[in-house]
Amino acid sequence: MKKIFLSIILVLLFGTQAFAESSLWKVEKGGNVMFLGGTIHLLRQSDFPLPVEFEKAYTASDLLVFETDPGKLNDPSTQQKLMLEAMYTDGSTIDSHLSAQTYQLLNEYCASSGIPLSKFQKFKPSIIALTITVIELSRLGVGQEGVDMFFYKLARRDNKVVEGFETIGQQIHLMVGMGEGNEDEFITYSIKDLESIKQKYGAIVDAWKSGDAKELNNQINAELKIKMPNLYRKLLTERNKNWLPMIEAYHKTPEKEFILVGAAHLVGEDGIVEALRQKGYKVEKL
Repeated sequence: MKKIFLSIILVLLFGTQAFAESSLWKVEKGGNVMFLGGTIHLLRQSDFPLPVEFEKAYTASDLLVFETDPGKLNDPSTQQKLMLEAMYTDGSTIDSHLSAQTYQLLNEYCASSGIPLSKFQKFKPSIIALTITVIELSRLGVGQEGVDMFFYKLARRDNKVVEGFETIGQQIHLMVGMGEGNEDEFITYSIKDLESIKQKYGAIVDAWKSGDAKELNNQINAELKIKMPNLYRKLLTERNKNWLPMIEAYHKTPEKEFILVGAAHLVGEDGIVEALRQKGYKVEKL
């Protein structure tokens, strides 16, 4: 699940001490300034403290903008909405939505990894894949919080305004629908990628720490774009296109914004950084 799901989660990226560069950009045009921070949504404790550039951007900003409001993610009502969409309501189970071969692959992987697939029989493919990914990441010491939640908590403490590009409902619908229509392909590719999750995660962390945008794009986006172009479009290009006018609107306000989204959205030829440059903004790495 993880060149795709490192791409997804860690699209749907970490931090440590200061480096020559970081995954953070300063955007300027017409005398206005904002900051774009590429995040990793889940971190290890050893990845803190975060790069000093992120801390400086936070201090200089009046308003923080996330993919969605992080504070609502653990709200009981959000969990209830997720469960309603995540499970089959027609009485069917995951085996009836996969081919026999794909279900066997999933069952064998879970058995070999000590993951009780029997507990997830009523869940849709994307939720099973994400759950397995989180379990595997937790075995690497990855916790449930990352860059986004770190700065969200600081913003709440400091009474800074927090906003999001998408509603919780939009995020849930996106998450649940990732494998819809190509369940076999989605599960098969995800499981195969899980076999290299340790190496993949480490490579993404290293690229994020050093601000290597090219390597981040290679690690997170490149294969997803080739192997699952529809999912790439749904997760990245369509959302980037939707967010771009919002980013431009924020940039015109007197406040200084700090926009924090998954690093996959910022890098590469389809990323937000390149789109802003094409529109005449001065975008420089910090």
